[in-house]
Amino acid sequence: MRERFPADFLWGTATSAYQVEGAVRDGGRGPSIWDTFSHTPGRTRNGETGDVAADHYHRLAEDVGILAGLGVSAYRFSIAWPRLMPRGTGAVNAAGVAFYRELAERLLEAGIRPVATLYHWDLPEALHEQGGWLAPESPEWFSEYAATAKGALGDLITFWSTLNEPWCSSFLGYAEGSHAPGGKEPADAFVAAHHLMVGHHRATAEMRRTAPSPDDRLGIVLNLIPAWPATDSEEDRRAADAADAVQNTLFADTALRGGYPDAVRAMHERFGVTDRIDAGRIAEVFEPSDYLGLNYYNLNRFAHRSGADAPAPWPASDDSVLVRPPGELTQMGWGVEPEGLAWMLRRVRDEYDPIPIYICENGSAYDDERAADGSIADPKRIAYLRDHLAAVAEAIEDGVDVRGYFAWSLIDNFEWSHGYAMTFGLVHLDHGTGNRTIKDSGFWYRDFITRA
Repeated sequence: MRERFPADFLWGTATSAYQVEGAVRDGGRGPSIWDTFSHTPGRTRNGETGDVAADHYHRLAEDVGILAGLGVSAYRFSIAWPRLMPRGTGAVNAAGVAFYRELAERLLEAGIRPVATLYHWDLPEALHEQGGWLAPESPEWFSEYAATAKGALGDLITFWSTLNEPWCSSFLGYAEGSHAPGGKEPADAFVAAHHLMVGHHRATAEMRRTAPSPDDRLGIVLNLIPAWPATDSEEDRRAADAADAVQNTLFADTALRGGYPDAVRAMHERFGVTDRIDAGRIAEVFEPSDYLGLNYYNLNRFAHRSGADAPAPWPASDDSVLVRPPGELTQMGWGVEPEGLAWMLRRVRDEYDPIPIYICENGSAYDDERAADGSIADPKRIAYLRDHLAAVAEAIEDGVDVRGYFAWSLIDNFEWSHGYAMTFGLVHLDHGTGNRTIKDSGFWYRDFITRA
């Protein structure tokens, strides 16, 4: 199957700052909303936090060595906004700049392209106290941060994404409450989503003006999850369409077309946020992306709840339900359905203007057991990777312009509200010692991507 991918295909793995760095009080880093959220009783499994995580901040050289051993050509990581700018705006933390410069330099020395994400959910707490993503000023805060990061690191990093999965930041963070900052107001989620997407375009424009390079690639990473009806009934189709509008077309249309789909404008009316959202602002600030990052883990099936009226946005919904997927589930309760990845790749090709696509996250959480010899066999993860890579190859052969794949994740990490229970890594982390052990899946991935 390796021969089904282009010779210049980008092979990588990925992490995010709060999930792996630790050192939350070291090197001048300020607090983020995830520090506050994870230290609030009842918010995370067993009260677990990212205070230490994988201690990547102190083990940077070791982790780059592991990446080199895996044979990847790229490493996707996120920059912690509060490590670079502890209060979100204004003063820049020299120690934070130095950390990310060292990371990028070590990667380049190892022949690995650094791929940086500006926002992977760790908003500085100081900005949350000023309204967070609900504040009209938030897009400008973000564009200032983006220009600062590009100016400080742009000579080393030319592959950037602005936001990672803004649906999670807005709807899980402001409507469902399972992510920081823990809000539970559907209307607020639409406002946060709007400011995130205005911020994406404003940041892209600022980065193009700051330390420009002909090698620059600027884009956004969306978790586009197929929303399929559980049955062929009209009610189930309406429930799935409503979920699709919130999960997918809200973000894909504002990112790639510069406007809202009609279904989302109707939801703005329904939830009474038209006085808080200037829908035309998206078109005013629109900046084309050089690529689209797509994260994929599973697909969702929706059924209409009997007696409900018009579908509300999932997960802030009382009239549609997720149906359990068929077959075996991962630790996260997600189905293993690679056909959804090929389907979504074709959909992006068919519904939007041509744009290069990178799979920026794809992976699975399973229980891992260490054998007596110290090795960690994880055949289910290997099968997951193999089958999803086959789906990507199928899409490429069908004419979809996919140019790279990043396995999630490099190492077992802090999995947000699930704490450390969910293990996605190609590398096992011993939380007592910090020791790293490459799993069989890591060796499989190495052998696959380095095969001539």
